[in-house]
Amino acid sequence: MLGVHQPSTTSWRRRLLRLTVALGTLLVLAGYLLTQYESGVPGIPKCTVTSAQGDGAAFELDPEQAGNAATIEAVGSSRGMPERAVAIALATALQESALRNISHGDRDSLGLFQQRPSQGWGTARQIMDPVYSAGAFYDHLAKVPDYTRLPLTVAAQRVQRSGFPDAYAKHEPDAELLAAALTGRAPGTLNCTARVTTQAGDPAVVRARLVKEFGAEVLPKIGEAGESVAGAAGSGGGVVRVPVRPTVRDTAGDTEPDGVAAAGSGEAAGSSGDADGSGDGDRARRRGWELAHWAVAHASELRLEEVSYAGRVWRVADSRDGWTSTGDGNGDDGDSSAEGAAVPDTVRIVTAQ
Repeated sequence: MLGVHQPSTTSWRRRLLRLTVALGTLLVLAGYLLTQYESGVPGIPKCTVTSAQGDGAAFELDPEQAGNAATIEAVGSSRGMPERAVAIALATALQESALRNISHGDRDSLGLFQQRPSQGWGTARQIMDPVYSAGAFYDHLAKVPDYTRLPLTVAAQRVQRSGFPDAYAKHEPDAELLAAALTGRAPGTLNCTARVTTQAGDPAVVRARLVKEFGAEVLPKIGEAGESVAGAAGSGGGVVRVPVRPTVRDTAGDTEPDGVAAAGSGEAAGSSGDADGSGDGDRARRRGWELAHWAVAHASELRLEEVSYAGRVWRVADSRDGWTSTGDGNGDDGDSSAEGAAVPDTVRIVTAQ
């Protein structure tokens, strides 16, 4: 008779060892995930923009996409382009590249807007620079007659000349949410969760990015208006204080003369706070939130620890909580929500040490 094969003692020991290692790995992974959850530190950084209208509308994107969106807005701001132009640019980039600076595409198409060197958009190197490519898009958009009154997909198509002229329309709601937040019209509506980093951020890098995207006038020279690259008391990181100066966007084409919102814009006349006679105060607040949202959108990339403005603060360690009250209501981070309150004159950006 054939005997039944019995596993050797060594074989059983090997199986037991494999099982023990696998179980140990699972326990370590479970412990890590539990620690991440309980500490409030997100496992996967993400950004969310929510509607200020209380209608529950929201749009989620990752930090890379949020940073590119903020860059597109900043370039538009530096050129005095209206919010409607920013929404058109964002919808176009969402369709063409999903807001990613990709180095490939149809034929020789490249970058955020899938612009083609062979069609006169610039060199491949230029197009792969988001600031350049956004500027090139706005240059072409500005030449489209009455583009703010056109349906968004029509205005985008006049620039892009895509084989799918209606493709941009589906991105309009998300683009409008992003534009409202990034232009500062909807305060505190953009939040990004981020991991606490052990790598130091560099205030000089933050300053250089601000100047490249918004223009040289965005910052004072070091030593003016309290600007410094020294560490902030109690924060350990470097501080960049960005002065909030009122800006006047070119809103002449944003709304119809009779007060009816521009076609497909989703904005009521005068909602921008720039052309309705509300004065420098509202324009300054909008500028402040524009800069604050820009910083949060770039927080992971620039290794930021904290951003504060108008009595509210975003901290990387508590980024799941979004914008919270500073609790003091004084100084350059003071609360300007009350009627007649002074407009805070500084956005404070703190880099990690």
